[in-house]
Amino acid sequence: MRKASVSFLPHCRRHRFKSLTGILSRDYISDASSSFPSSLVSPNHLRPCTKSNGLFYKNRQFQANPSRNIDTLVENAPQMSSRQRKAKEKTDLEEAFESAKTPEEMLRAFKNMESAYNETELGLASLKLGLKLDQEGEDPEKALSFAERALNALDKDGKPSLPVAMALQLLGSVNYSLKRFNDSLGYLSRANRMLGKLKEEGFSVEDVGPVLHAVQLAMANVKTAMGRREEALANLMNCLKIKEMTLGEDSLELGKANRDLAEAYVSVLNFKEGLPFCMKALDIHTKELGQNSVEVAHDRRLLAVIYTGLEEHEKALEQNKLSQKVLKNWGLSSDLLRAEIDAANMQIALGKYEEAINTLKDVVQQTDKESETRAMVFISMGKALCSQEKFADSKRCLEIACGILDKKERVSPLEVADAYSEISMQYESMNEFETAVSLLKRTLALLEKLPQEQHTEGSVSARLGWLLLLTGKVQQAIPYLESAAERLKESFGSKHFGIGYIFNNLGAAYLELDRPQSAAQMFAVAKDIMDVSLGPHHADSIEACQNLAKAYDAMGSFALAIGFQRQVVDAWESHGPSARDELREAHRMLEQLKKKALGDNSNELPTKALPLPQTCASARR
Repeated sequence: MRKASVSFLPHCRRHRFKSLTGILSRDYISDASSSFPSSLVSPNHLRPCTKSNGLFYKNRQFQANPSRNIDTLVENAPQMSSRQRKAKEKTDLEEAFESAKTPEEMLRAFKNMESAYNETELGLASLKLGLKLDQEGEDPEKALSFAERALNALDKDGKPSLPVAMALQLLGSVNYSLKRFNDSLGYLSRANRMLGKLKEEGFSVEDVGPVLHAVQLAMANVKTAMGRREEALANLMNCLKIKEMTLGEDSLELGKANRDLAEAYVSVLNFKEGLPFCMKALDIHTKELGQNSVEVAHDRRLLAVIYTGLEEHEKALEQNKLSQKVLKNWGLSSDLLRAEIDAANMQIALGKYEEAINTLKDVVQQTDKESETRAMVFISMGKALCSQEKFADSKRCLEIACGILDKKERVSPLEVADAYSEISMQYESMNEFETAVSLLKRTLALLEKLPQEQHTEGSVSARLGWLLLLTGKVQQAIPYLESAAERLKESFGSKHFGIGYIFNNLGAAYLELDRPQSAAQMFAVAKDIMDVSLGPHHADSIEACQNLAKAYDAMGSFALAIGFQRQVVDAWESHGPSARDELREAHRMLEQLKKKALGDNSNELPTKALPLPQTCASARR
């Protein structure tokens, strides 16, 4: 999030303060940008960053006593009364505070004001100083103290007002800096409600828009840090709508807002939804800045990531090449190297392994021996060699990458965690499962120290649980899978298809441990999620239903098993000739279940599906 920034109304005293209409700068909207994930190298590098931009006041020059300018001769100056002297002292204090530029100068001026003003009169000055300190970001605790003073001074009568909303936004921003995410979200939600009431009372979008934008942007950043990325998308969409109402349709800031939203969709792997916003950003930036601008290059790099996610690799490579051309023209060597690595990965996806290796050989010559970029080159080189089944060469490349990354864990924990995760997948593809598991555990150790990466931690836990399950370490797998389900549910919503896969794996684990009742409960959750997210006739949804039939079969509940197996048969029939083999196997299993049911004499078989366990029932909500 960007730090807050204000220009302060010099009339601090409450009797002089009449209205905020016209005080808040409408330029705030064009100055603010979410800077929501800025790195466009790959989906894994898309990170929320920066604080919400702040709230701008328009400066008004203090109107000095007109009588001072009537006659400049000292001998004719009227004698000032005690009251006039005090007024002049206050005026001088206000002007000193207004002229202060640095936090240190503002703090000195504020301290001088404290002897002349009461706490209520200092409310707006406290707000401005708190915003300045938050913008600088060097002392969040001090910024917090001024934010609290501002709120206490301004929120006396409990009525909604723009200054109070601004103070609440500041408190949300500072608590975000202090990683007190729940507190931050509480203040921001209150500010959001207050701004809604002001709109109902007749305040225009121009009046409340700057503050509302700051609040919505801050909420998006906080929710992202808490792993609630799906919810953050709604706040970013609100930010875009505010800008659309207040800026011209071809505004550069509107272009950035569209790209920010596209990046946010990419961060939750929703490439299809992100595509039109990225295209809109590219359209605006191309029209306003031309094809050879850095903004256009960034748009194209993101577009390449989106096309890669949609598995349209030729289109991705085309956008990457266009981006590289611009980056080369601007001499942005670091970005260019990253783009070239991206291009090599796209060539690998297209099966052009030799081309990718040649690209990477050229790039590696331009990197420092101990740089993270060099490690990325060797990871991609390892991937290309692995795809050619040159496993020994691939492992050597991956070992070099790990040697570099091992020294970077403290400096760049997130980037190293991403790299370890990528390397582990390559070892996994070579059936080197122990090494893959070890790397994933190292990844988790780094991510556990980064509370804003809860969604990544959940994804890594899911992979680790699956690998342990695959290698027969069932008991070890279960806690990782359970942790993954809880974290990803908070990050992506309870009906995300990825959570369905996790519950499906949990069911398989319990079935392996001869706990069919628990397995049936997990498979039921998986089926419920997949039916919603993928549709009941999707192959993975059918598999979840098939597993449910197997679990009830293992329990001896043949009537329920037959019911679910019939659903499997019906689902495969809807696929037509393309699923002939699957349909044949489904019919075979159905007949087998019918024979078991005929040979079973138990009168105590359950006739209703088992209720979901409490921890899993929450996943349905």
